[in-house]
Order: sequence, then C-alpha cells, then structure tokens
Amino acid sequence: MRHEYLPPLRGSRLTRRGRLALFLGMLLAIGAVALLPLLRSGEAPEKPRQLTIPGGWRAPQVYAAIDRELKLPAGSAKAAVATAGLALPAEAKGNPEGFLFPATYPVTSKSTPATLLAYMVQTANRKLAAKAVADGGKAHGMTPYQTATLASIIEAEAASRADQGRVARVVHNRLARSMPLQMDSTINYALNRSTVDTKLSETWIDSPFNTYRRQGLPPTPINSPGLDAMAAAVAPAPGDWLFFVTVKPGDTRFSATYEEHKRHVAEFNRIRAETGAGSGGDTGRRAQAGSRAG
Repeated sequence: MRHEYLPPLRGSRLTRRGRLALFLGMLLAIGAVALLPLLRSGEAPEKPRQLTIPGGWRAPQVYAAIDRELKLPAGSAKAAVATAGLALPAEAKGNPEGFLFPATYPVTSKSTPATLLAYMVQTANRKLAAKAVADGGKAHGMTPYQTATLASIIEAEAASRADQGRVARVVHNRLARSMPLQMDSTINYALNRSTVDTKLSETWIDSPFNTYRRQGLPPTPINSPGLDAMAAAVAPAPGDWLFFVTVKPGDTRFSATYEEHKRHVAEFNRIRAETGAGSGGDTGRRAQAGSRAG
C-alpha cells in the first residue's frame, strides 16, 4: 500500500478572530465543567432560614430557640457556650447573658450553635461600640458591660420605647442618690419567672439580683437588650423621677415624690382588684421604685 506523505504546514497562524473564538470556546468549556456537578445533582444555592431573637429574651430562651431551629437536643446551645470562644468582656466571666443581641439572623445547613452565638455576641459588641452608645457610657462612667446591664433593666421595665428614657432616668437618679433600685424585674430574674405580682417575702431573698436589699446594678444583665434600650441607658430623659408604676397597659406613671407614687400604686391595685387580676394578700404592687414586668 502506498502512503502519501504530506509535509507539515509552516508559518500558519490563527487570525485574531480565530484566537477570540478559541478563547471563548475554552471559557465555555470551563464553565460547563464547573456547572456540571450542579446540573447532575439538581442543587441550587441554599436560601438561608431566619432566626429571630426578640428584645428582652433571657439566655435560656435564646438557647432553646437555637436548639429548635437547628433541630438539636435541648441543651446543645447552652453546652456550646463553653467552647465557642465568644468575644465577651472579662466582666462577663464567660456568661453571655445580655450579649445575645436581639435581631434576625440567617441560618443555613452550615450553622452551628457556636456560630450563631458568636454572631449574636459580635453584634452586641458592635452596637455597644457605636459612637453614641460608647461616648454616652463613658460620660456616665460606665463600662460597656455596665451599659448592657442597665439597658437590660430598661428593656424589662419600660412598657414602650417612649418610656425607656424615663425608666433610665429613674435608675440614674437612684444610683446617684445611693438608693436601691427596687426593681421587680431583677427579682423575677433571680426566681426565673416573669410576673407583675411580687410578694413582700420575695424582696428579702438572698440573691445578688435582689435590688431591694443590694445597692447598685445587678452583677450581670438580666436579658438581651436592644439598641434603643442601650441608647436610653446612656442618654436618659431629663427629669427628677425616682419612682414609676404601670397603672394599666399604656399608662406608666413617673413620680418624683413617694407620696405621689403611693397614689399611683393604689390606683394600680384598685384596677387589678376590679379586673380580678390580683390575688390579694401578700401580692400586688407595693410602693417600691417601680416595675412593669410582664
């Protein structure tokens, strides 16, 4: 069989159009290779779910919400605190109470209790470091941790955003006079509950959160305060109030004198009795500094 020899072509080059076509072809080939696994599996980019933490939640409530969202056994998020390496201030002593910032967080298949907790703490630190909050705290001689602690009381006690500045003023006025804060919200935290009825005997409990018997702020925050409460903590409304009581929903009375406050407390108790909400005896609002706890 005869084989015909064809000499190689010499000096031939691709035109500019040819080089462009070759380059585009290579890009399309690379894109197809990258897309092939997705086409084979039918996968699409994951759409994050949302986890919403309301203002005023305590750490155990946040832990439970994380466990539910991630479908983990109860106690998983709480256990993760010890190894999550959370960016907490030294004053917190590893306790994230007050630093699990209330917000809506994205949740994906890669989310873990540790990543969610870290995100919440980082958000709280960022809010506390905001210029208005940080500068206001310094002006009042408060550390960021103390700001968070005071803000948590405001979050628990104020019935509305408008009341937050007034509640903050009551706290600042009492601290300035070395008066005990006498907040039912701190008693509720010590007793792990939430109620507007506090027994006289409960104001004698032996707890660092008993602000009836101990002066100053409680040792830790009592919930997760939002940015509005933080802002109110460092920029309280002007006033000479020392007392307050929410007589009925939407009607919180602030008083500068004990006599005026007692009249408001009497009205609160009367309304409670008329609606059958009070149980009488050793319960009901007394003439303490004030509380709204709900």
